[in-house]
Amino acid sequence: MLGASDGSGPIQIPFWDPELPIAERVADLLARLTPVEKATQLLHDAPAVPRLGIPAYNWWNECLHGVARAGTATVFPQAIGLAASFDASLLSDVARAISDEARAKHHAFAAEGARGHYVGLTFWAPNINIFRDPRWGRGHETYGECPFLTAKLGVSFVRGLQGDDSRYLKLVATAKHFAVHSGPEALRHGFDAQVSQKDLFETYLPAFFALVQEGGVASVMTAYNRVNGEPASASATLLRRILRESWGFAGYVVSDCGAIQDIHEQHLVSAGPVESAAAALKAGCDLNCGCSYEHLPAALEQGLLDEAELDLSLGRLLTARIRLGMFDPPERVPFAQLPFDVNDSELHRKLARRAAQASMVLLKNDGVLPLRADLTSLAVIGPNANEPRTLWASYSGTASHTVTPLDGIRARLPAEAKLYYAQGCKLQGTDLTTCAPHGNLTEAVLLAKRADVTVLVLGLDAQIEGEQGDAGNSEAAGDKPDLELPGLQQQLLEAVVAVGKPVVLVLLAGSALAVNWAEQHASAIVQAWYPGEEGGAALADVLFGDLSPAGRLPVTFPRSLADVPAFEDYAMRRRTYRYSAAEPLFPFGFGLSYTRFVYSELTLSQAVLNATEELSCDVSVLVTNAGHRASDEVVQLYVRDLESSVPVPQHELRGVERIHLARGGAQRVSFRLSARALSLIDDTGQRLLEPGQFRVFVGGSQPDSRSVSLLGQSPLAAELAVTGATLTLPY
Repeated sequence: MLGASDGSGPIQIPFWDPELPIAERVADLLARLTPVEKATQLLHDAPAVPRLGIPAYNWWNECLHGVARAGTATVFPQAIGLAASFDASLLSDVARAISDEARAKHHAFAAEGARGHYVGLTFWAPNINIFRDPRWGRGHETYGECPFLTAKLGVSFVRGLQGDDSRYLKLVATAKHFAVHSGPEALRHGFDAQVSQKDLFETYLPAFFALVQEGGVASVMTAYNRVNGEPASASATLLRRILRESWGFAGYVVSDCGAIQDIHEQHLVSAGPVESAAAALKAGCDLNCGCSYEHLPAALEQGLLDEAELDLSLGRLLTARIRLGMFDPPERVPFAQLPFDVNDSELHRKLARRAAQASMVLLKNDGVLPLRADLTSLAVIGPNANEPRTLWASYSGTASHTVTPLDGIRARLPAEAKLYYAQGCKLQGTDLTTCAPHGNLTEAVLLAKRADVTVLVLGLDAQIEGEQGDAGNSEAAGDKPDLELPGLQQQLLEAVVAVGKPVVLVLLAGSALAVNWAEQHASAIVQAWYPGEEGGAALADVLFGDLSPAGRLPVTFPRSLADVPAFEDYAMRRRTYRYSAAEPLFPFGFGLSYTRFVYSELTLSQAVLNATEELSCDVSVLVTNAGHRASDEVVQLYVRDLESSVPVPQHELRGVERIHLARGGAQRVSFRLSARALSLIDDTGQRLLEPGQFRVFVGGSQPDSRSVSLLGQSPLAAELAVTGATLTLPY
């Protein structure tokens, strides 16, 4: 069969025959490769094999919220902002746009002979670790603190990236970091995350399970840390027994970058690089991001591995490349024809704006928002008001044009109104002498006095909260040392509020901040996250009332770190909305609107269910927009187990639907509760469906006292009973 060539003529081997079954093609190539060639193909920067026509391929690509590190690309809101939409269909739309740009870029680069970093088809996203602690610098890469929400959004993102063609993958998505990984960043290379079986299977694994079982994710990335003593990249428990044997994962596993080297250098559980490489491969880590698998030939010579184990891992990698169409004629691959101009297109820019609009969370409003149409003057102040890269966050592409908050407000402000701007202070730092001329508190106060309203744009950026080595925050290696506004921002906030005019606080940040003082004194608070290239336009849409905000918090905003356990403690007690007893500043699932929604007619298809794997109950509610504006609403269903035999979450999200209602409009929203949704994880990690009483809540928030006090209404509730014997369910 004719295949690729190194220039001396076509290659004629069965591997290149697209009509053959994938397994036959893989077997043919494996039989032709030497052990050393096989080992080199297990490195992320895999060299060419010219004698067989195999081109070089670099497996390392990023697309957390847009094609990253490969030049100009659409920059969508950071993952935590996408999560705040609570909208799985939106994440699917975003992922499809990303996959279009990735495919177009790949084929254009390949045509120019470029096969290096960040131009391939295998992408290391999404990050579905649980954002369990607000200090974690990489938390904004995730979908928040809730396993259910993370799973729902992650499945949609994976499906959008990988496509639905019956033969070819559009891209490979990678669920990372497997598993039990969420800081501290400074300790990640040698840290041992100690976790109970209950917390492991109840909190840290469900999203990975969903992406494997429902999303069909083609790749999983390991974490740097150990989990209960085992390095995650060489964990027989995680990779073999759970991922492959229990869950039936058939894709490939890739190490985080340098993680296999950590096995002997940081974890100190092997004698050296040869043993580390052998241990990782034997456990089921197929691909090495790094260079540790250069030692695999030595491991073969020393009898630590046999060649069949190399074949097993390389077979998985070759299968992925074949499914991506890398070795087939381009005309057979439906995605190979995408034009390069799909990248950074007007259509994708509009989607970026829609995604940013959906991410905005209104945390407080005393009536100042939406801004009056008859404003004569407006001040925009703050270190994040006009910084484009703050909107991009980490793991981003390069936007060809970025709309900052200042840009968006300037474009939307009535022409006759006066706009004032000042930076006020730097994002970090407390030395006023270094702040001039732009960092000037006095100037900020002068402008606030002259304006009808001040929009104060504060917060963080990816240099303050981020990944170890990437963030400029060396004090905590990318993690936050506290939850306060950094530098002089609190002083700026208090000085502007003291003017006595309305102040709208806009927070650009990827995590919770303890803005307790602002909650008491600012006129309004908008959590805008890192909203991407169209973030400023979307913010202006919200501030001026062109749309009603409907984002919800995917994380809890605690009042203080005193309400949060030690960072190194991976137990879930006292953590997140599911287990914390402390009253938060702003709760998970919370967000205000410019209109008012009324919930009524909560119904259950059955009030008594028999414990079987096929158990199901339909829950429906009528939602009415009783206000004066059209708006989205996020309908949330929570379940509380009232009679569990072990400690369980005080309530847990089990359904979510984002809907749009015109003024006066109504819609009946339905959810289906399954046996899994009513089950629990016991102390041994088993999933059980126990008989007993349950309470079901449906509303625009979770059924906690803080949400009720902020919104002035409680979710509707209904009782549900499960009868029969305790049933053990598959995980």
